[in-house]
Amino acid sequence: MPRKRVVITGIGTINPLGNNVAEYFCNLDRGISGSRIIDRLDTTFFATKFACQIPDYDPLRFPEAIDRKEIRRTDPFTQYAMIAAAEAVRDSRLDLETTDLKRIGVVVGSGVGGINTYTEEVKEYFESDRPRFSPFLVPKFITNIASGHIAIKYGFRGPNFGVSSACATSAHAILTAASQIQLGRADVMISGGTEAPISVPGLGGFNSAHALSTNNEEYQTASRPFDKTRDGFVMGEGAAILVVEEYEHALQRGATIYAEIAGFGMTCDAWHITAPREDGESAGDAMELALREAGLTPADVDYINAHGTSTPLGDLAELHAIKRVFGDDAYRVNISSTKSMTGHMMGAAGAVEALACIHAIRDGVIPPTINFQFEDEQIDYRLNLTLNEKQERKVRVALSNNFGFGGQNASLIFRAI
Repeated sequence: MPRKRVVITGIGTINPLGNNVAEYFCNLDRGISGSRIIDRLDTTFFATKFACQIPDYDPLRFPEAIDRKEIRRTDPFTQYAMIAAAEAVRDSRLDLETTDLKRIGVVVGSGVGGINTYTEEVKEYFESDRPRFSPFLVPKFITNIASGHIAIKYGFRGPNFGVSSACATSAHAILTAASQIQLGRADVMISGGTEAPISVPGLGGFNSAHALSTNNEEYQTASRPFDKTRDGFVMGEGAAILVVEEYEHALQRGATIYAEIAGFGMTCDAWHITAPREDGESAGDAMELALREAGLTPADVDYINAHGTSTPLGDLAELHAIKRVFGDDAYRVNISSTKSMTGHMMGAAGAVEALACIHAIRDGVIPPTINFQFEDEQIDYRLNLTLNEKQERKVRVALSNNFGFGGQNASLIFRAI
């Protein structure tokens, strides 16, 4: 039987570049850095003092998404997901009165879940004269709870679960959602990722792993993928949610279609708990699998949204993989890392970067890789890395890469309809 086609019919986000999709796309095009000095916790004992924070975050500004009662019962990572989901569901124009809610599911991922809640509860337990835990502790920090809250809010009764695979999380969530539709288990899936990692253990743990940039003097430009002076990623936060829908179902209700999820590939490095394979072989395998599933060749791809975290090893490995898979076409395709602007949103990275691919397809704009200054002799700059300035280009096919600790690789291909 022919495989069911899967399309995207609604999008939403809150991230360091904007409280909605329009703001996000505008600031991508402008090449704005979301990096800021951390003002939520004491960074005295940490080597890194900055992150890509959502500025002036106040959940009360989003009454459509979350009310006062829910705010008290949810960690920020769940709040971000609900805010992005509210925009995406509204954008999709789903008629929830006539649509079979048993055929709508939710799969939203997070890498670290409610790490802020967990930290505060444990701290209070050990510092209090009368140690106790909140009855909301567990339902606030478990990683699947964002999916649960979204389903409860809208009454979605289809498949519902969370995905967690470090920085590949929301790419895995999106491809899993597409698979549920292809298997006939749902007509519509709400999918994406959310993360609120800016916390004492988040900052301290990644500093100890030597994964974060410590360039506090130049924090606004510290996320500098493909630059000789890159020294680690900049932590980011936020969420992005997509309404993923079976193609014929979308046509029948007259939905706006942003793009088709044409193919996806998943592999594992089976190499190291944090470092990538230096030759990028398994990352390349994921790209090849995605191309094969989509029935496309490297010559068909116009844009690659790179994982591009601004780490010395990771950026090199990914470019090696792209050159191996794409051959001469690697010099024709546009490549950029939007993490140079959003920071690394970890479990939300794949989803917010999927939106960047949709922007490229819909609006013909390749977001730039900002903050580039110095060439690295190990990098081939004949590749079009879209350095510092956006480029206009007709984009029919975009590929997005996301790779996580544990060697987990995911590549998604989005195609214009």
